[in-house]
Amino acid sequence: MSIHQYDKGEPVDTPRRFRAAVDARDLEAIEPLLAPGIRLLSPVTFTPFEGKDMVLGLFKVLLRTFEDFHYIGEHTGQARTSDDLTTDSHVLLFQARVGDKKIHGIDLLHLDEHGLITEMTVMVRPRSAVHALGEAVLAGLVADGLVPDPER
Repeated sequence: MSIHQYDKGEPVDTPRRFRAAVDARDLEAIEPLLAPGIRLLSPVTFTPFEGKDMVLGLFKVLLRTFEDFHYIGEHTGQARTSDDLTTDSHVLLFQARVGDKKIHGIDLLHLDEHGLITEMTVMVRPRSAVHALGEAVLAGLVADGLVPDPER
């Protein structure tokens, strides 16, 4: 089934709502778009972030970390998830900065039959930006108590 189903009589438009919430840096508007068991595959960690609470905590850090974040395009279609399921998928292209590093990236959203985001893959370039982003996000996750301090 497609995300063009109806939810309470209204078409599901998760990618547009997600984009608007990120643009507005509105964590409360992101929360209802995420499936409870969401997985976020990061460009800087091998292990995915799993579960709505952890992913929302990560988004809180990302919304603080990215500067001049803005989406610059979108592509829609179908793609396979990391669990090899084919789902409706949306690629949101973005640009941002972390410190003096300019970042180009994509958010790949996989949606379930209710239009909720079940998996998200984030990819960024160039490598120097990935490194800067990884350091900044780790510091934010440690500061918010979401992960242990690797220095301890």
